[in-house]
Amino acid sequence: MDTATITDRIRELLQQPERPPITRAGDPVLRRRAADVPEDLDRGLLGELLAMMREVMIAAPGVGLAAPQIGLGLRLAVLEDAAEVPAEIGSVRDRRPLPYTVIINPRYRQVGHDMATWYEGCLSVPGYQAATERAVTIELVCRDEDFAPVCERFTGWQARIVQHETDHTEGTLYLDRAIIRSLTTDDQYLRHWSGPDLDPARAGLGY
Repeated sequence: MDTATITDRIRELLQQPERPPITRAGDPVLRRRAADVPEDLDRGLLGELLAMMREVMIAAPGVGLAAPQIGLGLRLAVLEDAAEVPAEIGSVRDRRPLPYTVIINPRYRQVGHDMATWYEGCLSVPGYQAATERAVTIELVCRDEDFAPVCERFTGWQARIVQHETDHTEGTLYLDRAIIRSLTTDDQYLRHWSGPDLDPARAGLGY
């Protein structure tokens, strides 16, 4: 998409009387590699889009939202995690607060060889979670909201959020990486598998 087309699409979204709904799995926009955000995109318009995306993310509620999740095929996402979880869960999963972060035209690479498997969900696949293996440490290369270059390392749950949202801009859902036999509804997850140890889930669900 050229800048004019992208501008028109963003304005169309912003002019809607209500926040756009979150795009659900099955919509083709979630399965296509999104277009790069052009550097000459109007910064004021970009700021309005990011503010709206943050509102949608918080209202969902979620800890990240990529543009394809509101039907916009652009490579950008907003991230924010208050990490309001029990201390034991936060410690085991290395889940620390992630301040509001904008990633534009992101790509990441794994650093080291450590992997971690934890249950993960997605606003575009509501009602379900599945155990998903992710790199423990990654290096993210992107642009921020001012289009300044960023190269930053993330670890633990922060790295998981970055990977999940960047994957959305590549047309990848977490279910593509998940252990499908571990799939559980949210209520069953909370009832049985939300503790700090995945061994009960592995034993109970056979994965």
